[in-house]
Formats: sequence, structure tokens, C-alpha cells
Amino acid sequence: MIDATFLLTVFTTLIVILDPIALAPLFIPLTAGMSSARRRQVAIRACLTAAGILTVFALIGDGLLRLTGISLPAFRVAGGVLLFLTALDMLFERRTQRRENKVDEKTHEADHSDHDDPSVFPLGIPLIAGPGAIASMILLISQGGGDWAAFLVVEGVMLGVMFLCFLSLLAAGAVERLLGRTGTLVVTRLLGMLLAALAIQFIIDGIKGSGLLD
Repeated sequence: MIDATFLLTVFTTLIVILDPIALAPLFIPLTAGMSSARRRQVAIRACLTAAGILTVFALIGDGLLRLTGISLPAFRVAGGVLLFLTALDMLFERRTQRRENKVDEKTHEADHSDHDDPSVFPLGIPLIAGPGAIASMILLISQGGGDWAAFLVVEGVMLGVMFLCFLSLLAAGAVERLLGRTGTLVVTRLLGMLLAALAIQFIIDGIKGSGLLD
């Protein structure tokens, strides 16, 4: 029997870890130059990717990591390194420039279908389904008893929070229009710095979790 306390714990943990509100400003520079329809596709794909990854790890995550010999700290370090590379693109406008060049091409929409699509990386993973979210899913199910009832509760709450993430991504277009061109460039640089700091924090936490700094 799943009690209300466990349900509240699951919701609080996932809403803090996934942090839907913080996704909107990050979505703006990652999808600069895209049409509203294209952004909606990216948002849907990102949320579906993240939900799929979290579901898989909720089901077999602990055993899968043990089987492959990968620890959560190592996973966190790898995610931090990849996220740092994305932050560099944002800081030096390489990602924005690539997208703006494609706007002038007749095959703009077709190109975005296969190239420079941020939906899987870095949006789906690690920004939404990051090491913290993956670890939380595994730990919450274990805390609930590790049975199917616990899985269904955690999975249901995760999907609800993921829907909030999707709504937040859809609101990014309105935020960008409000900021304008100059405001968007300023925010992109600032968020690039924050994303770089977050990436370094991932790496530091991973190293600490490995015991190398003990």
C-alpha cells in the first residue's frame, strides 16, 4: 500500500530534480532560429526521450549499471563533460550561428530534421533526464519497496512532472519574443555560463561520489 507521504516525497523530489521552470530559458538558445512548429517537435521529442530514459532506468537501471560496470558517479562525470561542450557553443554563439545560417536555406526544415537537433542531447539527456533524475528514479522505487506498486506510483508522478516540463518548453517562444534579439543574446551568454558551471558541478559531484577526493 502506497501512502500519501511517499507520494508527496516522490512528487517533491522529481519536481525539484527535473525543475520544469528552469527549462524554458535553456530552451531558447538551444532552439534559436527554429520555427514554432519545429520547436514544438523538439519539445515533444525531448520530453519523450527523457521519459523513456527515466522509465528504462526505473525498470532495470540498478542492474544495468552493475552489469555494464558503470557507476552513477562515472555517468555523472560523462554527462558533465558533454554538457560543458554544449555550454561552450552557447557562450561563443556557434550553435546560434549554425541555426541562423540554415534559416536562409530552402531546405531549412529538412536539415533540422536530421542535423543539429538538441532534442535528444542535450535536452532529453542530460538536461531533463540527467544523472540526478536517473538516480532519483532508482532510489525512489527502492524506497517504495521495489515492487510494481512503487514503480507505478513513481512512473505516474514522473510522467505528470514531464508534462509540466513540456508546457514550460512551449512557453519558451513567448519568453524569447518578450526579450527580443539583444535580450536573447544576453540571456544565451548568461545561461552558457550557468550551464558550464552546472557541467563542472556534475563532474565534481561525480568525482566526489567515486571516492577519489576522500
